Amino acid sequence: MSMGYADSINIENVIASSGIDQELDLQTLSGDLGATNYNTDRFPGLVYRMQDPKATALIFRSGKIVCTGAKSIDGVRSTVEQVFDEFRELGLDVPTSPKITVQNIVSSADLDHRLNLNAIAIGFGLEHIEYEPEQFPGLVYRLDNPDVVALLFGSGKLVITGSNESGQAEQALEKIEAELNELGLLE
Repeated sequence: MSMGYADSINIENVIASSGIDQELDLQTLSGDLGATNYNTDRFPGLVYRMQDPKATALIFRSGKIVCTGAKSIDGVRSTVEQVFDEFRELGLDVPTSPKITVQNIVSSADLDHRLNLNAIAIGFGLEHIEYEPEQFPGLVYRLDNPDVVALLFGSGKLVITGSNESGQAEQALEKIEAELNELGLLE
């Protein structure tokens, strides 16, 4: 019997990659694009911050592009398409529809209950759990299906990471909720 915590899930960050099949002159691009930061002493790529959607494209000399900070897969698509449009305007030969690979979706959720992390660590079984409260205040739970990592905090808040398709955070949350209910830890 689900308490319906799925509606508490928020996507915090979608990290995805794309690219063009050519080397880029990042120094020139930095001047042409504006809103960029290029400092090879600090980071090997060009950091291109966008406002709508609010996301960052990391552009590498190899032509690889990593999008981070978007709050949805549509936001990633929009960001990458904007980069490709800018490249086209600069005369670069780039594909019309970029191939985008979602690498990681980071979501947050709230079980709306305080959690006894010691009891959860014992109940969930140590082979899937890392819990060292003196090192980190959360319990790290590695799920197999879906293949994600959930960080559980005593406040009842969770962070779910490692998913690469939407829906996996909901699956993980339902599984965690069922396991907590089975152990009587979500009363």
